[in-house]
Amino acid sequence: MFIRDIGQEGKIICDFSEARSDTCSMFGDIRVHSSSFTIFVAMSSQSPFPLENYTHTIKPYARKWEPQSMKNIKELRLKTLTGLQQNLTCNINHAVPAIIFSTGGFLGNFFHDFTDVLIPLFVTSRQFNGNVQFLVTDFNAKWINKYRPILQGLSRFEIINMDIQKIIHCFPSVHVGLKSHKVLGIYPSKTPKGYTMFDFKNFLREIFSLKRGSIVQKKSRRKPRLLMILRKGSRSIMNEKEVIVMARRIGYKVITARPEEMKELPKFADIVNSCDVMMGVHGAGLANMVFLPEKSTVIQIIPLGGLTWACRHDYGEPAPEMGIKYLEYEITDNESSLIKQYPRDHAVFKDPFSIHRQGWNQLWSIFLDKQKVNIDVGRFRGLLLEVYHSIKQ
Repeated sequence: MFIRDIGQEGKIICDFSEARSDTCSMFGDIRVHSSSFTIFVAMSSQSPFPLENYTHTIKPYARKWEPQSMKNIKELRLKTLTGLQQNLTCNINHAVPAIIFSTGGFLGNFFHDFTDVLIPLFVTSRQFNGNVQFLVTDFNAKWINKYRPILQGLSRFEIINMDIQKIIHCFPSVHVGLKSHKVLGIYPSKTPKGYTMFDFKNFLREIFSLKRGSIVQKKSRRKPRLLMILRKGSRSIMNEKEVIVMARRIGYKVITARPEEMKELPKFADIVNSCDVMMGVHGAGLANMVFLPEKSTVIQIIPLGGLTWACRHDYGEPAPEMGIKYLEYEITDNESSLIKQYPRDHAVFKDPFSIHRQGWNQLWSIFLDKQKVNIDVGRFRGLLLEVYHSIKQ
């Protein structure tokens, strides 16, 4: 934690200790000069603190450990502004605090949308009850429009696009960067008011008018609803029709969702919320579990390739904090399309971690990009049957 007092006029508090993101909060007479991507803390010329040369840089995106993600994120400068430099006069004075974040990075991928921005934004901004101004760098209009209901639920003001601003906006405080704790999760002890993932899910229910807070199925004649997240190309289920028929025979009402059907967020959030079980091969689509009601179940199909830890990290660990039961189905060699691409004695089957050691690109190419799954319907039936009975009995 870095704290710098700017006389009686203000303060800069920065936290560079978190693994996922750097954040700085500035208090006092704060001036945002978008043209130079600089945020100034104004000081009077009588200040006894000789800090006019103080400068710090920060990139407001929550994947700081990953150079590939961060290289295209705009760098912001935090500086002190002395009386001699105060020709940077305010064009617009705001009475509320500001939060600055980037919509660059991996955004457009549903998992990253929530992990890297939306959950951290909730953690950082919810305490202000909507009385906060968002300023965005690396402005992604398509992303902003998709998530506008969520953004409007956190701020009652129109978002300011820093990339095109020519005027100076002034605030009583500015928070640069978002507080990010972990994948699809929140550490309540690190939030201003003890927020949890239940709070975040309840917020989403309110924003999208989702009806179900929890599943109520026992002794009901209603068929449990099973949502199948279906991919195209990589990690697709080659025998999806057989799986659908099997699930229907068990007694499920099966709803299928392909990528094009997930684009209209309010509509798809409602579909997810109506379901009792969600299943899919490891991928971004499973992050839609944020819309599932409590006591529902998510089933993750884990591809071949020593991916169990990563899959559990992304979805298995976050699920209980959302009140969701997590189950996994790890495919065998015979259920992978790789069986037709490599001989049985290849490292792909015998030593997948040797592929991992060749680097992310090789791991991605073989196990995530080129692999499809052919589910053993008989073996998978046992898992779906177990879930069905847990709902109905």
